[in-house]
Amino acid sequence: MSTMYPGQPEDEGRAPRQALEEALYEIKRVIVGQDAMLERLLVALLAGGHVLLEGVPGLAKTLTVRTLADVMGGTFRRIQFTPDLVPADLVGTRIYRPDSGRFDVELGPVFGNFLLADEINRAPAKVQSALLEVMQEHQVTIGTESFAVPDPFLVLATQNPIESEGTYPLPEAQIDRFLFKVLVEYPTLGEEASIVGRSLSPPEAATVQLSMAELVRFQDEAAQIFVDREVVAYAVQLVDCTRNPERYGLGDLSHQIQYGSSPRGAIGMVQAARALAMLRGRRHALTDDVRDLAHDVLRHRIVLSYDALSDGVSTDQILDRVLAAIGDGRLGMTVGPHHEQETAA
Repeated sequence: MSTMYPGQPEDEGRAPRQALEEALYEIKRVIVGQDAMLERLLVALLAGGHVLLEGVPGLAKTLTVRTLADVMGGTFRRIQFTPDLVPADLVGTRIYRPDSGRFDVELGPVFGNFLLADEINRAPAKVQSALLEVMQEHQVTIGTESFAVPDPFLVLATQNPIESEGTYPLPEAQIDRFLFKVLVEYPTLGEEASIVGRSLSPPEAATVQLSMAELVRFQDEAAQIFVDREVVAYAVQLVDCTRNPERYGLGDLSHQIQYGSSPRGAIGMVQAARALAMLRGRRHALTDDVRDLAHDVLRHRIVLSYDALSDGVSTDQILDRVLAAIGDGRLGMTVGPHHEQETAA
């Protein structure tokens, strides 16, 4: 039997698109604008992936994550990352009890459905390593025991791109575990006027629109969305182009890309495309879904060379060229000399 939350609708049989649109509408009663970020957060929830949000302070990143947890009815935990943080501050530790003469395990704040890792790049390597295990394995190890985190489990990390003092670059292995890296932009003039207007009165309180049981059901349904081999081939070509750009007529990029995307890039694009298709009311994924998500899935998986960094080239600019070179991804299209031969064969 699923747990009921205050304000949760009693209808557990709602269609995913209807339920998620109602949840999105409730979130937008609190959050102004940021439509792309909100859509990516819902896609990540359905695909079971983690999200790295990058943007300057004051763009409602923390408020968005907290509101998302309120609307989804899950438990919310927030950790402010600082340079003096230790792994036990995240996962927990063993505490000696003098009265009983034994050690008891005290679980840390990672044990929640939604974990906000605020300013994640301020924590040292040992803390990042502890977070890496829970992100990948959905469990933590304390002493000789392992403890599973609640299901579903989602890490939403924030990062400030304009401040480097007292920060630690995230390990590439950990960055690769994030499904999306979403760039949070400034609001438009109209949105900012609305934000200022709302600040003049008490903030809106979000109400629960989904249960964790519903979210798990939607995740299972997203995993059943049909993916044609054409969609898979398109995602693989995009990733291969970041590793072997000369095959696609982009030889000049080979000096700008030090390392291309790992296979997790193609896996992430296909899984996220499934979730996006369900969010858009379809039972099958399209290459358009992959294309719409490509920047967010791949931008943190490409390591630029020193030449690219010195020339001010961004990963998004490189991805623009990759997407243009691959085209719409339909099988049989010629995307470069190498693939012309393969298609002819």
